[in-house]
Amino acid sequence: MCGIVGLFLKKDELRPRLGDLLTDMLITMTDRGPDSAGIAIYGSETGGLKITVQSDTPDQDFAGLDTALAAALGAEVSMRVLSTHAVLALPAEHEAAAVAELEARGLRIMSVGTSMEIFKEVGLPKDVAERFGIRGMGGSHGIGHTRMATESAVTTLGAHPFSTAGDQCLVHNGSLSNHNDMRRKLAKKGVYTKTENDTEVGAAYISSRIAEGASLGEALEGTLKDLDGFFTFVTGTRDGFGVVRDPIACKPAVMAETDDYVAFGSEYRAFANLPGIDTARIWEPEPATVYFWER
Repeated sequence: MCGIVGLFLKKDELRPRLGDLLTDMLITMTDRGPDSAGIAIYGSETGGLKITVQSDTPDQDFAGLDTALAAALGAEVSMRVLSTHAVLALPAEHEAAAVAELEARGLRIMSVGTSMEIFKEVGLPKDVAERFGIRGMGGSHGIGHTRMATESAVTTLGAHPFSTAGDQCLVHNGSLSNHNDMRRKLAKKGVYTKTENDTEVGAAYISSRIAEGASLGEALEGTLKDLDGFFTFVTGTRDGFGVVRDPIACKPAVMAETDDYVAFGSEYRAFANLPGIDTARIWEPEPATVYFWER
C-alpha cells in the first residue's frame, strides 16, 4: 500500500521548517505502511560533495571514519553522525575514490550529492524521524515514504527513497511488472541496481535518462512508455520536484499548491498541518500526466 509525501518550497522563508513539516506529513501516513520509512532532504550546500552512509554497527564503523577517509583521499573530510547514518563532506573531485573506499569498508551508500541527504531505516515514521532529528532539518524541498513491503524484504536498503545518481531520488507507490527486463536494459548501459526492489529500477531509469540529456519532465514522460505496471512516482533532483502516475492511476494521490509551496500526499490528511492549506488549490493529479516544478 505505502504512503508518499513531498514538499517543494517556493519561498525561502519556509526553509527552516521543511523537516518539521515533512515529518508531520509522513507520520500521518504511517498506517499505509509501517515497516520502514525514509526522507530525502535537499538542504544547505557545502561547496563540495555530501555522501550519506549507513551502518548496522555505527559505533564501530564511524569511529575515526572521517580521519581515515581523509588520509586515503589526501583531502579534507568532515563528518556528521546521526544514529545509524553519517554524512561525510569532501571535495567533489574525490567522489569515485570516496565511494569505493566506503563500500570497501562495508558501509551502505544512501545518497551522494551537493545538497541531498537521505535517511531511512526499518521502523515507524515517527521513530525513524526522531532518531535522525529530521524535524530540525531545513531545506528547499524533500520527499518521504512509509513502506509496506510486498516484493522484497523489510530491510534498510529496501526502504525508500532510492537514489541512483547524485542529488536524484525517487519514492514509489505501486508495483512494476517489467522491472527485471528493465534491469537488464539498464545494465547494458552500465547502470546497475543493488537491491531487489522494483522502485530502485524506476530511480535508475529516470537518472539514466537525465544523464543522457533528458530534462526531469522528459524523464518522467519516459516512464509512461517504458515502465509497465501501476505506479505513482514522486522524484527529487537538486533543483526540482516531479510527480507522475501510470495511465490507470489506481493508487491514491492528491496535490496542493499555494504561493508558498507545492505538496504531494497519498491522502489529503497528510496536508493537515501545512500553513495556508485552507486556501490552497487542491487537485488529484491526472493519470499519465507529468507535473514538475524547478527552482
